[in-house]
Amino acid sequence: MQKFGNKAQTLKSLLSTLSTASIAPLVSFNSADWQSNPLGCINNIRTQLGDKPLIVRSSCAREDTVEFSNAGAFTTLLNVTSDQLVDAVNDVFLSYGKLHPQDEVLIQPMLENVIQSGVAFSHDPNTGSPYRIINWTEGGDTTLVTGGRGGRVWQMAGGSKVQNNSIHKPIILMLEELLELFGATPIDCEFASTFQADVLTLWLLQVRPLILVEDCESEEKQLDRLEQIKRKVNRGMRPHPFLLGSRTVYGVMPDWNPAEIIGIRPKPLALSLYRELVTDSIWAYQRHNYGYRNLRSFMLMPNFFGMPYIDVRVSFNSFIPSDLDEDIGARLVDYYVDTLLSEPSLHDKVEFEIVWSCYTFDLPEKLQVLREKGFSHEEQKDVAESLRTITNSVLHPKRGLPIADLQKVSRLRARRKILSMSNLGPVEKIYWLIEDAKRYGTLPFAGLARAGFMAVQLLKSLVTVGVFTELDYECFLAGISTVSGQMQLDKMNMTKAEFLIRYGHLRPGTYDILSPRYDEAPELYFDWEHAAAESGGSETFLPTSQQLSEIDSLLRGHKIDVNALELIAFMRSAIEQRELAKFEFTHNLSDALSLITQISARNGISTEDIAFCDYGVFRELQASEIPIKPSLEKNIEQGKARYFETLKISLPPLISRPEDVLAFEWPEMTPSFITSERVTASVVSIDCGDRLEGSIVCIPNADPGFDWLFSHSIAGLITAWGGTNSHMAIRASEQRLPAVIGVGELLYQNWSRAKSLRIDCGAQRVEVLK
Repeated sequence: MQKFGNKAQTLKSLLSTLSTASIAPLVSFNSADWQSNPLGCINNIRTQLGDKPLIVRSSCAREDTVEFSNAGAFTTLLNVTSDQLVDAVNDVFLSYGKLHPQDEVLIQPMLENVIQSGVAFSHDPNTGSPYRIINWTEGGDTTLVTGGRGGRVWQMAGGSKVQNNSIHKPIILMLEELLELFGATPIDCEFASTFQADVLTLWLLQVRPLILVEDCESEEKQLDRLEQIKRKVNRGMRPHPFLLGSRTVYGVMPDWNPAEIIGIRPKPLALSLYRELVTDSIWAYQRHNYGYRNLRSFMLMPNFFGMPYIDVRVSFNSFIPSDLDEDIGARLVDYYVDTLLSEPSLHDKVEFEIVWSCYTFDLPEKLQVLREKGFSHEEQKDVAESLRTITNSVLHPKRGLPIADLQKVSRLRARRKILSMSNLGPVEKIYWLIEDAKRYGTLPFAGLARAGFMAVQLLKSLVTVGVFTELDYECFLAGISTVSGQMQLDKMNMTKAEFLIRYGHLRPGTYDILSPRYDEAPELYFDWEHAAAESGGSETFLPTSQQLSEIDSLLRGHKIDVNALELIAFMRSAIEQRELAKFEFTHNLSDALSLITQISARNGISTEDIAFCDYGVFRELQASEIPIKPSLEKNIEQGKARYFETLKISLPPLISRPEDVLAFEWPEMTPSFITSERVTASVVSIDCGDRLEGSIVCIPNADPGFDWLFSHSIAGLITAWGGTNSHMAIRASEQRLPAVIGVGELLYQNWSRAKSLRIDCGAQRVEVLK
């Protein structure tokens, strides 16, 4: 079995042993040799390596150990010529500081004709899970990946078989051999591939122990878990007798955006509450109420060992009008799925870029793409007519479906007040807060959100047909008056006590019990000593008389049963009412979470532990006479065991085939750029409260509870997850704030680590400055 030494010692020990990759010739010496005989060292380098450009590398005893790596801590110099060698070696030794007898400098020839380079891990550095992970870039610069400047990422579960046609097979074989040579010690290595004289050569540049914060799990245990997911995915992708479409795809963002709202690895309580309030049945009831197909028995969001995914075929079925011929609907679902598979970067924009869920002024032109898919002209007209019927039922100023939904939201507010003053016990109150939140909160919110989506799509289509300009579009959204915008004004004009009475229920993680409410930790979110930042909102946008006339003409021509003023009023109110409904139902949810915290505290259970509980246990406590503490403790124990497995799993944002569960490349997302503004500023994370002003703030995912951000004068916003019509997108539009929403995990990691960025939303460009 091989043993790790310093960089040079480890590579030397592998020179005659490693069969799956080459190691470039090397010369190394310690500081004593260098100080006593520098000329001899230089002559030896020239004899062994010739006069070609060299790389002078650190090989310090304080790097690449089993305790710490110190990667990048010491100097390495590229393209060193013969006459630069002395200075280069001195510079590398100087970077060590205090010298150790084992400290060496390593010299090798620069590789020529490099076509690929990167790093490879035998295990996930974050979780210790046995995933083979390759982070690489194409081209000759071998420092791009190691310097943290991006690259592509592919991973495969340890123990699974790499396909023979995979471009990564040589690297995987090298990793497997190194694991065997080093006695299964987790490893981290750097590699490069060259292509010269029609020969492809893989080079091992470095191998060291991989420092893990978690104990590594056996490949057998991990593979068994992933095979279970693979079988479930395989079953879900088969034809279903009660679903249109021949296959499905699973994604973390295509509908109701679980990655944005609860995260990709939510605690069990948050996951179960989201299912209860939205994705198990409420979502489907309201889609059916609004004229789409009845999907009431279908769960929208399965989870794979606690990782929530949207069943895209179920989602796409729910956007098929109920009066549309089933054969047309089935072909339409297959078209939607095929489009998503051909452009997976659209998985967080399906309702704007793939699905037709309402009638818009440019719909007839958009539907013409179906001709290439075998849809006749009459079938296209049938699709348009069904969507027109739905749209008219929503837009009608007196009988529109959102009117009744808004009345339900008002009823929710009244019932919550009655409930809070009642003599019901805490378990009963939790039950009724959640039941009311479903019936009078998330159910109408789902309808109002549907109307909000229609409003934005109609608004966008007015730009497409030339009635509005892009600037008109931005001004319209900036002039919207939402609850969030009102909160910013109230922060300026209310006392602290008044403000917290109205907004204190909000919490940054709406479904996360570990996220404090505003009124539980007001100092954490707001600066009460200084005046709040002034609202960046604009005056209400007013179309010109010419634009109103053109809109009236369009409405008549497309048989939409409202006039121009009614349409403008609908688009404005639909967006505003969506945010109001969200504000109200999250009050019920937040109060329920507070009561859960109180119950757990009375039973000696910490808030951290109760986060592992499933909401279903509280329904059971309401329904039957069972002891509270043992029931909670048993449920928490099960939740913790399950969540441990959740943390060990990595899955792609979009699962398009069962094999993706075992091996996949992380996609680069196509972000949504909000406004056309530009900004250059320093970058901070969400928890840098004292440095938010004037900075670009990075946040993985955000819901209404993060509106406190806008009380600070932030310069820009970047989120890992979120769609073009998400809450943060609307808020950024309202504030005329340059924002990049839903950038995906890889871009988010790259940009959030930068010190400063330039965001140009108009050009849809983000540039790392330093």
